[in-house]
Amino acid sequence: MPDDQALYRGLYRIRRFEETVLNEFSSGLFYGTTHTYLGQEANAVGVLDHLQKEDIVFSNHRCHGHFIAYGGDPRALFAELMGKKTGVTGGRGGSQHIHWKNFYSNGILGSTVPVGTGAALAEKFKDSNAVTIIFLGDGTLGQGVVYESLNLASLWDVPVLFVVENNRIAQTTPIELAVAGEIPPRFNAFGIPTTELNTSDVCEILPTARELIAEIRGEAAPRALILHTHRFGPHSKGDDTRPEEEIKRLHAKHDPIKIHAERLDKNARTIIETEIDAQISEAFDLAKNDPLPAYI
Repeated sequence: MPDDQALYRGLYRIRRFEETVLNEFSSGLFYGTTHTYLGQEANAVGVLDHLQKEDIVFSNHRCHGHFIAYGGDPRALFAELMGKKTGVTGGRGGSQHIHWKNFYSNGILGSTVPVGTGAALAEKFKDSNAVTIIFLGDGTLGQGVVYESLNLASLWDVPVLFVVENNRIAQTTPIELAVAGEIPPRFNAFGIPTTELNTSDVCEILPTARELIAEIRGEAAPRALILHTHRFGPHSKGDDTRPEEEIKRLHAKHDPIKIHAERLDKNARTIIETEIDAQISEAFDLAKNDPLPAYI
């Protein structure tokens, strides 16, 4: 049985981190740009809950939620966004390009798919039993290198899970204007078994991801998981062209925090939220006062 309180902590930690980033971005503390994970928290928590130590994760430009669900330190991530010496990569990578343990992210659309597939193949050659998870968005499905990677992953039985987070809008372009046909056949064409979920409920994603990762680990062969999801925030900081009424509707019907909160009593939720609020606030304040690297 899932630990509902632990899952709520994971969801709420990502939410508070991302809200802080979006709220504070105009203060000038952060360098570059940022792409928040608001509304998609259940995907990261539901998929990455099943990782083993040797497993590898490849993320993309919307990587904060993945990093935190992987076990990354919010203070180090805040510091990275601020260009501080204590950042995940010493302040060099910023919001999109980070590396910690077996976690990698890159902001270039589709770039992590061939790299992650190659890393998974290397783990197979090493007989490590590691699974590689590659997160990609619906906007990535227009990149040819994705299909080259799917072809090789299937031909060579690569132990990789491709997780498509279809938030239905690439920057400001709705999926109907960018992706022809359905998403599952794009994987099925290469003989990759594909599972599709349309949910914001972490307790629906959790067992499906567990089963797929177990299959990959046991068979050393690729799988795909398509998660139809919703992002609540803008593509980056302020470039949201959707009507305000639509955003309110998404919050009301598809908020993973609200959905999972119903499984906890009010007292438990209050304790968790108070604790996480304090942790994120402290992490932000500590990062704000951390030193810049010597090369600045």
